[in-house]
Amino acid sequence: MHFNKVTDKVVAELIAILGQANVIVEEEKMEMYAKDEVSDRLWEKMPEVVVKPENAQQVSEIVKLANRELIPITPRGAGSGLAAGAVPLQGGMVLSLEKMNKILDVDTENLFMVCEPGVTTGEVQKTAKEQGLLYAGDPCSADSSFIAGNVATNAGGNKAVKYGVTSRHIYGLEIVMPDGEIVTFGGKNVKDVTGYDIVHLMVGSEGTLGIVTKVWLKLMPLPKYVADLLIPFADMQTAIKVVPKIMTAGIIPTCLEFMDSLSIKSAEMYLNKKLPYGDAGAYIICEVDGTSETQVQDDYETIGKLAMENGALEVFVADNMSTQERIWKARKCYAEAIRMISPVYCMEDIVVPVSNIPKAIEAIERISAKYECKIPSAGHAGDGNIHCTILRENRDDHEWHELKDAVLEELYEEVYTLGGNLSGEHGIGAKRAKAMDKHLTDAQRKVLVTIKKALDPNGIMNPGKVLI
Repeated sequence: MHFNKVTDKVVAELIAILGQANVIVEEEKMEMYAKDEVSDRLWEKMPEVVVKPENAQQVSEIVKLANRELIPITPRGAGSGLAAGAVPLQGGMVLSLEKMNKILDVDTENLFMVCEPGVTTGEVQKTAKEQGLLYAGDPCSADSSFIAGNVATNAGGNKAVKYGVTSRHIYGLEIVMPDGEIVTFGGKNVKDVTGYDIVHLMVGSEGTLGIVTKVWLKLMPLPKYVADLLIPFADMQTAIKVVPKIMTAGIIPTCLEFMDSLSIKSAEMYLNKKLPYGDAGAYIICEVDGTSETQVQDDYETIGKLAMENGALEVFVADNMSTQERIWKARKCYAEAIRMISPVYCMEDIVVPVSNIPKAIEAIERISAKYECKIPSAGHAGDGNIHCTILRENRDDHEWHELKDAVLEELYEEVYTLGGNLSGEHGIGAKRAKAMDKHLTDAQRKVLVTIKKALDPNGIMNPGKVLI
């Protein structure tokens, strides 16, 4: 696909739409929009212009201009992604949603929130909690990620094992399509099978099919009682083998996470504090919630007993805010902590059936030993989503890219052998597009390409992401 450059004439039209303050062409101001949280400079590219619309009508006018002039457009939320999905690798425009940051409605009768795309997930959670309600989407990046980014990647997070990923909580979207038309699908109806399910086609489409400008989020009553368990184990395999046992014990945990020994040590360094059993080979972190204190207590006692019967060193119970926050800080700082020990790294997001998590961990450990590299792992054990991170450490560019390519090729083959897939929640973006294409069947690829061409015939919408 051939794209055109952003000319002075195009910039002038953008200024007419948005005003001078919302159109950025100065290189030093655009630098932060040239990358996301992927640490490798391979996935960086300077945009030709950054635009900051304040409403859907402005987004529509920008997209119509880009479509007319055949200029690529990269939608961007907070830039907290881990797949180079918001990086303008084809140049053109970055359309930042940061100024569309209002919560428009909290409907306590129908249990819905309506918000603009630039609201942080943490603000959504906080606003819901103030009304005695829960927004159950809970990525570790909640304080920094925008709700639009969660929609774009169908983000998962800690509570997905019980409450599901983002798509379960999205009931309506206002979207600016690649031709600039503004269209709304869904809304506050809990049941709605009127026509194609466009809402859930757009969720997870990573900005390649349209730009989200308004979101209808489903809320639920806030659970009255919550308890967290920190369960250390002597080694990773003993820890991870207890996960399928917990998941088949008649209890649905709210969260069921794991950290290996290197992740624990990294978290201690980052937080500058000693964690309980900091020398353990692995942690399992579990949360249960409910409307009855007795039920929550019964659930965590059952899980604790099961863990102790299967090799746990101890079971720490946190049933107040202070101790709960202490437990979760260690898990939620994983990415930042890894960055401390190796500023350049390759974080993966593989997912396998829950029963195959032990085999996946075995494969990661085997690959780590074979290539003599560190691959710390943590993630969402309850839904099979593993964040394993290849560390560059002191390797030069050639050694690093050679190592990374070899490890990823072997890792992905193991994942597919186990019935898994490349990404559980971070998305494909540009970073995994070639790998995904390699593992698609011809029939699968045809369906995806047909959808893309039908909705975005000029290919302007986030080109080079998901599909190559």
